[in-house]
Amino acid sequence: MILYLNKKKINIIEAKTPIQRMRGLMGISKIDFGMLFHRCNAIHTFFMKENIDIVGLDQDNKVIYIYRNLPKNQIIKIKNPIRDTSILEIPKDASKSIKMGSILLFENEDII
Repeated sequence: MILYLNKKKINIIEAKTPIQRMRGLMGISKIDFGMLFHRCNAIHTFFMKENIDIVGLDQDNKVIYIYRNLPKNQIIKIKNPIRDTSILEIPKDASKSIKMGSILLFENEDII
């Protein structure tokens, strides 16, 4: 998937498997993509190599939470039911143009 923010293209990986969900962006340097965790209302940044931005989304991809420049060794919980919440992890400072209440639109890449 692709998310466009300020005319910048960010590739987004959906964390679908238990391993992807558990690992997230841990241990990755120079993060230049994001991960989307459906049915998730809490994350941690233990074992992260760099800070990231966190965006909480409701079931309609409406922004309900933003945490910018989240440092290592933190736990974030969004007070919204897990079944109705997704969390988007993106590179540090990528969320500058995102505002509370905005609806994020993700595009699928065409496979040729």
